[in-house]
Amino acid sequence: MANSAQARKRARQAVKQNAHNSGLRSEMRTAIKKVIKAIEAGDKVVAQSVYQASVSTVDSIADKKIIHKNKAARHKSRLSAAIKAMA
Repeated sequence: MANSAQARKRARQAVKQNAHNSGLRSEMRTAIKKVIKAIEAGDKVVAQSVYQASVSTVDSIADKKIIHKNKAARHKSRLSAAIKAMA
């Protein structure tokens, strides 16, 4: 447990920031799942439009350093490749 006033305040702030980051991370995962669902449905046009929306979400979360930029790039690359592989 934190002993100083400053450490107690930092602990409170950490809890609040963790909750905020968790929400954003969840939003990113949901965006990725929407793209995967569109790919599995087989509609390339819908998949591309959903992919464009999810890219901005993934990029904004990477910019805020909630996930690493390379992880964001990996997600975008794999989703893009899956869409391109659709016949």
